[in-house]
Amino acid sequence: MRVFLWILKEAGCKNVPSFDYFKRLQTQIRAESGIPSIPCKSTLGNVFFINDPRAIIAQDWSNPDVRKHIHVYPEIPEDGIIREIWHAEKWRKGMDLDCLSPMYAAGLTHYYVNEIAQLKDGTFVVPIRWVMFRSQVFADVYTVSFNEQNKATIEDSCTIYIRAGDLEKNLLDLQDENKVPQWSAQTASTAHPNQMPNPKRTLAKGRRLYHSFVDYFGDDVSGNRTKSWNKHWNAYMAHRNLPRRLLLQEFHVHFVSTSPNATITEQFQEFKNAVEATHEDPVEVDDDTCFCLYANAGPSDNPMQSEICGHIGGKGNRFCRKCNAGGTQAEKKTDEGYHALFEAGSPRSKHEILTELEKQVRLACAGAPNPVQLLQRSTGVKDAYTQRWIEQLILQFQELKSAEPDRSDAEIEAELIQWTLDNRDKIYSPFLTMKGFDPTKDTPVEILHTILLGVIKYVWHVSHSSWSPESKKLYSVRLQSTETSGLSIHAIRAKYIMQYAGSLIGRQFKTIVQTNTFHVRGIVTDHQFMAWKAAGELSALLWCPKFRNLEEYRKDLRVAVANMLDVVAMIDPSKIITKIKYHLLAHVEEDAVQFGPLVGVATEIFESFNAIFRYCSILSNHLAPSRDIVHQLGDQETLKHRLTGGRWFSKTENEWRAAGSGVREFLVAHPILQRLLGWAEPKNLKSGHVKLTPLKRRHGEVIRMTLALKDTVASKAINYGSYLAESSWQHCCMVVSEALDECGLESWVFSKSAVDETAVVAGKIATILKDVSGQALVVLEFFQVSAKRDDVYGMPVLTKRDSEMTYMIVPSSSIKFNFNAQHDCSAANCEATGERERMQERVASDDIETFIVHNPLDRYLINTHVFHNAHLLRATLPRDLVAPIPVFQDRRTKHDECAATFRVNKSARKKAKESESGGNKKTAGRKRKAPVPQADLEGEGDAAMEGVADASQPRRKRARTEHAPVAPSSTQATPPVPATSGGDGLTAGRSKRTITKSARLIEAEKMAQMSSESSSDDEPDDDDSDY
Repeated sequence: MRVFLWILKEAGCKNVPSFDYFKRLQTQIRAESGIPSIPCKSTLGNVFFINDPRAIIAQDWSNPDVRKHIHVYPEIPEDGIIREIWHAEKWRKGMDLDCLSPMYAAGLTHYYVNEIAQLKDGTFVVPIRWVMFRSQVFADVYTVSFNEQNKATIEDSCTIYIRAGDLEKNLLDLQDENKVPQWSAQTASTAHPNQMPNPKRTLAKGRRLYHSFVDYFGDDVSGNRTKSWNKHWNAYMAHRNLPRRLLLQEFHVHFVSTSPNATITEQFQEFKNAVEATHEDPVEVDDDTCFCLYANAGPSDNPMQSEICGHIGGKGNRFCRKCNAGGTQAEKKTDEGYHALFEAGSPRSKHEILTELEKQVRLACAGAPNPVQLLQRSTGVKDAYTQRWIEQLILQFQELKSAEPDRSDAEIEAELIQWTLDNRDKIYSPFLTMKGFDPTKDTPVEILHTILLGVIKYVWHVSHSSWSPESKKLYSVRLQSTETSGLSIHAIRAKYIMQYAGSLIGRQFKTIVQTNTFHVRGIVTDHQFMAWKAAGELSALLWCPKFRNLEEYRKDLRVAVANMLDVVAMIDPSKIITKIKYHLLAHVEEDAVQFGPLVGVATEIFESFNAIFRYCSILSNHLAPSRDIVHQLGDQETLKHRLTGGRWFSKTENEWRAAGSGVREFLVAHPILQRLLGWAEPKNLKSGHVKLTPLKRRHGEVIRMTLALKDTVASKAINYGSYLAESSWQHCCMVVSEALDECGLESWVFSKSAVDETAVVAGKIATILKDVSGQALVVLEFFQVSAKRDDVYGMPVLTKRDSEMTYMIVPSSSIKFNFNAQHDCSAANCEATGERERMQERVASDDIETFIVHNPLDRYLINTHVFHNAHLLRATLPRDLVAPIPVFQDRRTKHDECAATFRVNKSARKKAKESESGGNKKTAGRKRKAPVPQADLEGEGDAAMEGVADASQPRRKRARTEHAPVAPSSTQATPPVPATSGGDGLTAGRSKRTITKSARLIEAEKMAQMSSESSSDDEPDDDDSDY
């Protein structure tokens, strides 16, 4: 900032403030209308700051550009397509009704849930939920019936929908007119009359009252931009009442807090206090509206979500945070136990977790650490936050017992139990006591860490780790030759991916999972190839942005998950037990039903925001990092709000104000500022729009070529006769599809047929034309979709009709969407026979690279593993070409076979370890060797003995022995000293320190061997760094 002010002065600007004055002005603005930074101290004594979430969300409500996008009610989609979270089950059916927006405003008349109201036809109803349908507000209501005595009964066994516009009188109107009915004994005995009027009507004080929901993201992040680790716990949030397309923008990621000392749970306690304060004192915004805050979901990586759920983690016996799947190692090895891991177990709940934690705290009050550990292992409940208090209680019991030996254990236990009752809010995790938030259900499976950095990462490792250098080179060439049209991926850098195969990130795994099925055949095993097909099919379903038919989607997802798990079990049965991310696949269906498309709860945008945090972190002097970063990012929130036309309340002038029109217009006129703020305006694309080919310079003149239709490829079209041959046309390079895809030349597209508009045809864009009047045409090279899938890849096949090249002219507005198709190189026997100069620094170098030369076979495969337009592809193609097909019909039998294989392998490894351990002990302790059969000695001599000795040693020691100099043999062996009668069992000439060191080396080798058997050294662990 000093440099910036200096530049202004040097440029001759007037009234440039000094740096000190500028800082004072910043402080004044922050106090006047900025985001308040709240100093906090956790129950564990850690000090940190948070940005007030109430003020942050209030800015969304006070910003006209954002306010218009806020949804306050659940919505029933008219077309049945589930796009947003308010279309899904959580908002529509699963959420606590008290957490939903409680009122509907019909002008100045406010209707509240749980209050009796009268319709225009005179009937009485009690609304319990407001919903949107066809852009109108409807109410889910209980009807009211009257008996012979004219007493009213609320029929709360079922509900009906009514249009909110049909409501005529609310409770206050009925009270004024003395028309509130008398309740029957049946209704009087329920809670309904006591809820009238709704307590939130009093809180609203005549203002409109709505509820806003936030997603809370927590993670541990390095505050440095270098590789030096500087751990901070960061918390961000997103306003879930906004559409997903906005939440995927950096502008709508809101920083809450950070601390190098206070954990996420400690920070969430203060966040929870701020959120729950709105339940008693709603936040007021500028248009006589107020709102309350509630938590919606906790998207994070798996270790953090386990911590949020008070779960022991992925290495525990009960290793799932969402259900009670698992058991002891012995139980999981049985057929029943192994099979159970393929499905979701009995669901957990926060009430169950709190009950288990209360049991653990009570045992801790009795000074019993072992029973606490046994309970944690058996239930999988171990909350990191509560564990600190458990350890303190055990220590406190021991100290009290030591200080007062005469006191009975029962007295000390009673004293500690009373303390826990008095300090309940301190002891238990705020995640488990937050109203409307159940972490076991509201921590959805996160597709970045669980799928890309989990399942796909595991399959990638087991594939590439066994490749020879020739296979790696072949794969790299194949990957680089991928047809990328219709793939929403970054430019493929195959050489980089193969060179750093063990250090890839989510972006590269997105590329791999969408294309690998076409490239790994012949260099992986059959089961690994099946795994890639299953992974691609599953990923395409999980990245669907909308569900056209929920039941159909659930069925397909169920099959795809089953295929993925079954194939992985066939490759390595142990992974189902050791890798929690595989089991979590069993929960993706329920999460998709509850939250809608899982791309809406992905954490990629939060992970991207870490870069903003690091820029602020490195500017801090680290004496007060939490305060400095909170102030910096709070000021950024204020700046964004003002520049985009947001309103704020001026305390000095006691009125709502906004920046002048010049400020707002300046932002609109300069897109570079929008990008700096993370605000992305939607592209102004129109279906059917075309873009002319760039002008070309010929003989010093810039000209645009105009051709007669007969001189273009359109002359070969089957419907060429429908157009004037002499009409003039200009070439275009791009056309916008109905799905707003920018489709270039050679793009694969689906289009309405020129012959029958109700039919959809597939083809490749041959050329795009536009005449002077603005009419635009697209010439498609027509392909037909085969009725059967490809036998190898299981994907739809594109072929030319009668093996002939067929063209069709269609209007540009007929293009529906683009898709990705790959040449069937397997059937055409395409090989890497081409050579070309490698491009370096945008010029051709002397380095020669090979590439795939496609043989002349016009057979293409529709890539059904793509993320882009996956939902449109599934809706367009016949269902029998896209629906997942079970790999195994009798899954249970296969699971039992895998369990048996796992037990055999486990037993074999155990015997091998015991055998190796026995040999190691002989070597380490110089103990007397077991007698070797005389026949063997006589038959093989010294070579046999050397082989036995070498085989019993670990590989590392055998290698040392092979290169060690041979010592002269002694004619008399030195006997070991017996370890009895006070002896130490040391071999003569060998110290205890040497033997201890050898024993430690052997133990280390044993542990390394056990680790390598359960998972390769290069294979990532479940709790690895997923970033």
